[in-house]
Amino acid sequence: MHLWGQQVVDGLRGVPNVGLHCTQLRVKATLVVNEGGEPMPSPFTASKLVLRDEVELRLSDWFNPRKRPDVVTTTDWLAPVIWEGTFNRRVLEEYYRGQDLTIGLAVLATGRIADQYLELFMQSANKHFMTGYRVIFYIMVDAMCQLPNLEPGPLQTFQVFTIREDSREDFHLMHMKNLASHILGHIQDEVDFLFSMTANRVFQNDFGVETLGTSVAQLHAWWYFKDIKDFPYERRFRSAACILLGEGDFYYDGSVVGGTPLEILDFIQEYLEGMIHDKENGLNSTYERYLNKYFFTHKPTKLLSPEYSWDTALQLPAQIWLVKAAQCSHMCLHT
Repeated sequence: MHLWGQQVVDGLRGVPNVGLHCTQLRVKATLVVNEGGEPMPSPFTASKLVLRDEVELRLSDWFNPRKRPDVVTTTDWLAPVIWEGTFNRRVLEEYYRGQDLTIGLAVLATGRIADQYLELFMQSANKHFMTGYRVIFYIMVDAMCQLPNLEPGPLQTFQVFTIREDSREDFHLMHMKNLASHILGHIQDEVDFLFSMTANRVFQNDFGVETLGTSVAQLHAWWYFKDIKDFPYERRFRSAACILLGEGDFYYDGSVVGGTPLEILDFIQEYLEGMIHDKENGLNSTYERYLNKYFFTHKPTKLLSPEYSWDTALQLPAQIWLVKAAQCSHMCLHT
């Protein structure tokens, strides 16, 4: 089912002026019977339903890139880059309120991150993350974590999972392996869209449905304002994460990734395969570099501006109109 679901997603990438993909996750591949009488999945019905929703809401209905001439608002592959001022929240809300959506947020909170930031993260998410919609928080902690006293807000539910730890693995690898297991086990049946974030951030303003899409990448707060030749891509050509000099387009923040559960599962699979490939060849790259390679070869359908994951250690430039979420430094703990 994962394969057929991915074929549907890949087939839609070439559709022009695609605005929003709303029903594709909840549509399972339809069973048909082949000439031998054996059941086989068909992506036709799912594709048809998704295209129906695209007709209902086009990108031009809610997105106006001309309102932000000071920044990049559309990629070379025609994906929108979401900045404050580019989207019409009223149109989006009118559309999504009728879609019966459930949105998932997988939160990685291990060790010191959980102790210092999880409570603040959850308190701010209750106020600002997808307010007015059903949200399932998948809180992923290690065995030693002492959970704060968390109270879900209206339409919110919590699911807490213990990450299976391996001292030989970094926390990104542990998180993604566990997240893939939960996507396959139940998340793909529970939510329409899924975000994965580390807990060391605070939501400061609405992080809303303008961020939803099939494949959502977060622009890096620091590297967005730098020259592409200086991006810290993996340059060793034998690595699965390699992006050669002269290639690339943006540098993406590894602490936020979003999309449909099947799309995130596809990314995790390629990330893990890349890790294995490099290990077998005596190489070791970083999670963020594998993520950047994935989005270089599988272009995201929507990009979030640095406003959605701002670094509080940086001075705010004029291009940042409204910080939606801030990665925590010590300053963050006192806001």
